Amino acid sequence: MKSDLLRRLHEVEVLSSLSDEELQCLNPGVPLEFGSGEYLARQGDVAEYYWILLQGELRIYQTLAEGQEMTLKTVQGPIALGELPLLANMPSPANVVTASRCELLRLKEDDFWQLMTTCPEVRRAILGNMAMRLQGLQNMTLRQEKMASLGTLAAGLMHELNNPGAAAKRAAAQLKDNLLRLHQLSAKFARTPMTEEQKHCMFALQEHAMSTTKPLMMCSLEQSDAEEALAEWLAAADVDGAWTLAPTLVATGINATELECARHEFSGALLSDALGWLGAMVSSMHLVGTIEESIGRVGDLVQAVKAYAYEGKGQRQMIDVNASIHATLVILAHKMREKEIVVEKEFGSGLPMLRTEHTGLNQIWTNLLDNAIDAVDPHGRIRVRTWAESVTDGSGSKRQELCVSVGDNGAGIPLECQAHVFDPFFTTKEVGVGTGLGLGIVHRIVQEYGGVIHFASDAKGTEFVVRLPTPSE
Repeated sequence: MKSDLLRRLHEVEVLSSLSDEELQCLNPGVPLEFGSGEYLARQGDVAEYYWILLQGELRIYQTLAEGQEMTLKTVQGPIALGELPLLANMPSPANVVTASRCELLRLKEDDFWQLMTTCPEVRRAILGNMAMRLQGLQNMTLRQEKMASLGTLAAGLMHELNNPGAAAKRAAAQLKDNLLRLHQLSAKFARTPMTEEQKHCMFALQEHAMSTTKPLMMCSLEQSDAEEALAEWLAAADVDGAWTLAPTLVATGINATELECARHEFSGALLSDALGWLGAMVSSMHLVGTIEESIGRVGDLVQAVKAYAYEGKGQRQMIDVNASIHATLVILAHKMREKEIVVEKEFGSGLPMLRTEHTGLNQIWTNLLDNAIDAVDPHGRIRVRTWAESVTDGSGSKRQELCVSVGDNGAGIPLECQAHVFDPFFTTKEVGVGTGLGLGIVHRIVQEYGGVIHFASDAKGTEFVVRLPTPSE
């Protein structure tokens, strides 16, 4: 190896403490020059080389599910890189591309392993560097997973808030129109003398309308027949807007028989005004119910998000596992509705509370449910169960375990992939869709809680089971 190359290798931090003789182990390396924009590694590809960047700059980035590029960092020479995927036998976790003209030393995979086998000092230096880099990678993946969970939370919240928010807005606008209509008709009635019979008829119909705050639940055929019959009756009585008014009155249970008193006591334009006033009253009651339900739904979402976001933070806490899972189901409900997924919930009653100082419990449910949603076809099924079991440990002591099962009827995990589902960066999803971080993170969090996770999968579906100990005070 030429003296100039040896001098430049000494400038690489990981190799700086090695002697010239020890650096001769790198002799199989091939000096290369690259222009800007050339790839040394591509995300998801099998790693083939160990690189030493002598001069220049590299950009390291990942391609996200949406096709966007997220730059992880830029590195400048001199620096050594590429040992992690070779030693861990995993695909390249990111794209590595030259950002300027670069001079590099490249070792093929076989030469790299020969180097690790025959040169102990170089091996020690590379392994030490890998340990530091692996720690940094773990910290980065944890941050990515937290951001991914935050993105899921935010997207779910926006979807869930949009429906009740839009419903309340529409109902409020319609209610405003109704109030204006009621004001106009009330002013008109105030100038029109009414008999006791007319007042009695209107008060009876108003009482009926006020007794039903929500539209009646009817089958489609029954509702259609009732609306058509009433609309024809109203049209025959020359009531304005008969086909618009009929659905409103039918929804509160009013039919032609109950309106006979109005047709008998009122005539001409006054009948249209009387029934228009009744329709506005009925519609207003239903709209108030819609607004009330929408606001209640928003309140439920806020509570779910608070339970999701603040779970496990701060001091030792008591966590209701059923409530934790329910909050996550609320957050992910929009994704299930998009695919029209049937969710079967079997929450065990009287489960012990989980006492813990750890965080991230909701990340477990989020990743397991999110994977199940991706795994099933439209109209598929997801089953969530919780229960408690009494188990005996090796010393003969008994304790209770909280058990959570998340199953789906998807196509299952291929047999050749099942041994790797908890490996970092392993994913069966398409490139750019799955990061392979989710189940690895789940496995780590479950272990932090002192629990275990296992799964069973075949062509009929997949079931993950999480078992968490419930320590005594």
